[in-house]
Formats: sequence, structure tokens, C-alpha cells
Amino acid sequence: MISTYKRLKQRRDAGEIEGGFTLIELLIVFVVLGILAAVVIFALGGITGKSAVAACQADGATVSTALSAFSAQNPGITATEGLLTSTDDGGPYIQSWPSNLPHYYFTIPTTGASAGTLQVATTPAGAVTSSSTASAYTGPSSCSAVQ
Repeated sequence: MISTYKRLKQRRDAGEIEGGFTLIELLIVFVVLGILAAVVIFALGGITGKSAVAACQADGATVSTALSAFSAQNPGITATEGLLTSTDDGGPYIQSWPSNLPHYYFTIPTTGASAGTLQVATTPAGAVTSSSTASAYTGPSSCSAVQ
């Protein structure tokens, strides 16, 4: 390897080899790499929204199962914060409320017409918690509004 390096150095010093790239060649390479990077970024852009919907569906199923287990073991008690706190039956039923802000979060209202029912609140794009729209969670299709 050293002999090859010495031979190439002698040829370069003698003027037989012209080394390096021109500025135009380097610019063309950078432009092509930039175009490829842009294509990849735009191709992967929609995956984030799809993953938020899938996460909402999975979290909804988890909370719905915990709510059903709580209701079966505690008949007549409205499941509000009882899902998270320890009960005589060996709870808690879930460790924490699942949320994926700024896409969605789950809640059980304690007052109003929807008190005691599982709600999924979707937030508009760019908003974290303000102006969210809550609707009853009735299954995986309830997450269709997640962005």
C-alpha cells in the first residue's frame, strides 16, 4: 500500500495525474443529493399521521378494556379517577391516561351529559390543548379525526 501511494505521489508530482474535482462536479453532486433527500422527506411525511391514528386506536382499546374491567368489578360506580387509583380490588386498572399531544388525548368527564363515558379529544393541527373536540369513544373508528 505504501508503494502504491509513493508511485501515485511521484506521478502526481511529475504532472501525469491531475487531482481533485471541479466546482461544477461538486455542485452537481450536492444538487442530486438534495433532490434525493427531498423525495425521501416527502415520501415519509404521511407516516406520522398514520402512526398517530394507529396509536389512538391502540390506546383507545387499552382504556376501553380497563374501563370494562373496572365496571365489571365495581358495579354502580362511575369510572372517573378510579381507573388510576388503587382500589380494594387490586387496581389500578391503567397506570396513566394515554395521550399523544398534539394529536389526541383520552378523558372521562365528571360533569355534563357525557359524565362517566370515555371520550377521545382530537386537537386541530398546530394546537396543543386549546380548541379540542371531544367525542365518545365507541371503537377504533372514533380515531378517524386524529391528525
